[in-house]
Amino acid sequence: MRIDLHTHSTASDGTDAPGALMGRAAAGLDVVALTDHDTTAGWEAAAAAVPPGLTLVPGAELSGRWYGAEPSVGLHLLAYLFDPAHEPLAEELARVRRSRDLRSEKIVALLNADGIDVTTAEVAGQAAGGTVGRPHIARALVRRGLVGSVDEAFGPEWLGRRYRLPKADIDVFTAVRLVGEAGGVSVLAHPRAGRRGHIVPDALIARLAEAGMWGVEADHPDHTPGDREHVRALAGDLGLRVTGSSDYHGTNKTVALGAFTTGREVYEDLVSTATGATPVRPS
Repeated sequence: MRIDLHTHSTASDGTDAPGALMGRAAAGLDVVALTDHDTTAGWEAAAAAVPPGLTLVPGAELSGRWYGAEPSVGLHLLAYLFDPAHEPLAEELARVRRSRDLRSEKIVALLNADGIDVTTAEVAGQAAGGTVGRPHIARALVRRGLVGSVDEAFGPEWLGRRYRLPKADIDVFTAVRLVGEAGGVSVLAHPRAGRRGHIVPDALIARLAEAGMWGVEADHPDHTPGDREHVRALAGDLGLRVTGSSDYHGTNKTVALGAFTTGREVYEDLVSTATGATPVRPS
């Protein structure tokens, strides 16, 4: 089985609509997880479009933060098969989405103050009703001809540093607890992807494992072979499951679906552990 447990659609910062993503996934995968940032908005459309031979795992990528360090450490938590109607978790996700909108407005204001003529309406248009993220600002900059690519827009002179602002993330220990209470399982995403943020300390991963985190993503495009080996060894020591995925974003990145995959036994363990939702298979 080919299993990719980390993909994004236009419900957040991917470029494929949820239904179109299912069509693409069916060409080379047996199982795909939809894990848009801080939202379940793409679940219904994706579920309606799952073709024969493909299984959809509904999920989300939560914006987490560890406040036990100075400065605090931002990290992402993949949540799978949770109940989207679980009110405490739904409220936290809605709060983060509001924070994303506010951050976008502030970044646009900073750009405008430097004479860069980008509007909030343009950014909202790029998001097309999905959760707003920095890639939508990046695409607005590309559309204006101010940068040549989304990757260039994330350079230090642009969104990578000069115009980078924080958002109100979920305390990561709260996130692990809420996902569990909603019947889901949580997996730490790309913990050693240093170029996109902090490398998550091993000691923090150990504390998250103690708090109930189910797994960790080792096989990821932003991990070197050494990173993948390190994460696998740490997971073995902590009793965590190991996943792999593409972190597919459509044309926002050059990574293809199925670039890395998850083992069948890990997937079956995930499905048997979760109680909040079930995978979607065509009848």
